[in-house]
Amino acid sequence: MRFYSAVATACGVVALSALTVPAAHADEKFGDTEITGVVVNGGDPVVVGTTERTVTVEVTATDPSGLSEINATLYHGAYGAQDATVPSAAACGPTADATTTCTLTFVLKPGTTPANDSLAGTWSVSAYAVSADIDAHFLDSAATFAVQRDTRVTADATPEPVRWGKVLTVTGGVQNAAWATGTYAAAEAGRPVALQFRKKGCTEYTTVKTVPTAADGTVSTTVRAYNDGDYRWSYAGTATTAAALSEADYVDVV
Repeated sequence: MRFYSAVATACGVVALSALTVPAAHADEKFGDTEITGVVVNGGDPVVVGTTERTVTVEVTATDPSGLSEINATLYHGAYGAQDATVPSAAACGPTADATTTCTLTFVLKPGTTPANDSLAGTWSVSAYAVSADIDAHFLDSAATFAVQRDTRVTADATPEPVRWGKVLTVTGGVQNAAWATGTYAAAEAGRPVALQFRKKGCTEYTTVKTVPTAADGTVSTTVRAYNDGDYRWSYAGTATTAAALSEADYVDVV
């Protein structure tokens, strides 16, 4: 890590060994340097499809003498037993400002990191900041965030048009990104999906009923049609899969 070489150059071997003896530092501070905030993706879950996904992490740190370097790493699993890591594209610094917010960039590559769907869920950020006078702050778990598989939802209502009061069948399907194969695969059976309706001339959707996905990720239900309007399926998502809406299918009632 560049921090070690900087300390060695500025302070010699004695100072270097003094700062690097701990094998694991859950939250260690040396001097005035302090990491005061870490925000991943603006606070939103990181949704990853089948192509590369760039993620930004904002690390705010402070030290009266200014900051020499700020950096972070994304990882999955326990800090001492990580099963996936993503380094930043480049560290921030140096700056003479006593307080600075560093925006770091990370690239998630489905099929590589994350390698497969088992890596969806909670990830963590380890971060460090080093001051101009070689103070430092290490945080093994500076923040946690959700990494979710992207979701696609479809909807189709038939017949169109439909006679007033007659039965309308609305079908659809839910698919989630499969990172290992770079494709989309059927959602697990039993996932609740809400059928929603928006009457012509209105702005808000109302949930008509909720049905579970079948073994192949599909959904189907029937309703009686009394008004023109849009039908769509709404998938709420899970800890590992992103929420998603289908496109609306407009139905004319005659």
